[in-house]
Amino acid sequence: MSLIKEFRDFAMRGNVIDLAVGVIIGASFGLLVKSLVDDILMPPIGYLVGGVDFSSFSYTLVAAEGDTKAVTISYGKFFNAVIAFMIQAAAIFMVIKLMNTAMKRFRAEEAKAAATPEAKPADVLLLEEIRDLLARKA
Repeated sequence: MSLIKEFRDFAMRGNVIDLAVGVIIGASFGLLVKSLVDDILMPPIGYLVGGVDFSSFSYTLVAAEGDTKAVTISYGKFFNAVIAFMIQAAAIFMVIKLMNTAMKRFRAEEAKAAATPEAKPADVLLLEEIRDLLARKA
């Protein structure tokens, strides 16, 4: 088997394609949450705290000199990233929780269906009755 054919078989498996779709949707969801945090949540929080833009919070280790940029620790951006992470984690938690609930219901319905025997057709019941009558006469 050639390397190209083997790679094609690997790449075309359902799991790989599902993973690729998940990564793409996850990246888009990350951008959406980042915009939610940066553009919608943080401005009112900053306003309530006194008109502060958290993304601009930083600690300067080395000041800028000439063409050299300043070396800073941008803890405000980190704060925004933590909030974005918390929103994403909560959203994923809710999706998994809903999936688990749906799977429990699905499995319960399957178990209930497996536990209840199907009604026998009329012809089978009639044949069993004839068999039982013949067995009693013998």
